[in-house]
Amino acid sequence: MDKIGLPPGVYNVVNGDREVADAFIDNPKVKGFSLVGSTNVCRTVAEKCARNNKRFQAMGSAKNHLIAMPDAKIDEVIRNMMTSCFGCAGQRCMASSVLVGVGDEMYNKICEKFTEAAKQVIVADPLDPRYAEEPNLMGPVISKHAFDFINKMIDVGIKEGAKLLLDGRGIKVPGNEGGHFIGPTIFADVKEGMEIHKTEIFGPVVCIMKANTLDEAIGIINRHQYGNGASIYTQNGYWAREFKLKAEAGMIGVNIGIPAPVAFLPFGGMKNSQFADIKAQGKAIINFYTEDKIITERFWPEED
Repeated sequence: MDKIGLPPGVYNVVNGDREVADAFIDNPKVKGFSLVGSTNVCRTVAEKCARNNKRFQAMGSAKNHLIAMPDAKIDEVIRNMMTSCFGCAGQRCMASSVLVGVGDEMYNKICEKFTEAAKQVIVADPLDPRYAEEPNLMGPVISKHAFDFINKMIDVGIKEGAKLLLDGRGIKVPGNEGGHFIGPTIFADVKEGMEIHKTEIFGPVVCIMKANTLDEAIGIINRHQYGNGASIYTQNGYWAREFKLKAEAGMIGVNIGIPAPVAFLPFGGMKNSQFADIKAQGKAIINFYTEDKIITERFWPEED
């Protein structure tokens, strides 16, 4: 930041937990608060900022759905799904974690081909030079807390009756035996109401669901509490248009695995994925970090 010419003190990195965040919110010198975090944290921040008359933007949890229609190009779908679901070990707000196959044939293709592709992922230390050029490399999850939670949710999915197609638990990486490594994990026969579908797991755990029609698939998205991103795979313009109009998510993709817009367009979700109406990026973020001032003036003419 010093190299780009920012004055000292404009940009600061302050480590800490909720006490630090509370101090910023309560400080009258802080005019705004921008957050990406869990929905529970976002709700708390939104309430505190409102009490302090402080502007805020809060991007919460997500459960991003990908829909594959019967006419989707399956090889492209699988390639996109691999990147979307397992990039960064699934630890990003735009990672897809629910795949919906429309029709028996597409559902079965996804179960088979996606599982086979996921088996090719190499779980290892990303700093190991042996894997510097490995395109299918996946590193650890971020902490022991995340590791334990993801493992717990896999157990929950099994108990709920979902079919475990691929189990990523118990992976040991030589030289990193105590690392928090979890491999790609895939559940099929997932139903609405299951905790593994309702909860943001934030790891390499994917739910595969089946729908009979496009409207049924859109209904799965719209009934979910989160609405960050959603994508459809199809070559049919009508289906794509219906999805764009009806799906309740803030960022929509057509044949795109990660429907995150480029920086000059707004970024943000719907429902419990976003609090307040101020999105990130684009003109919205300029408005957030600046203050409008409206001036009305006139001058009287000089008398002779």
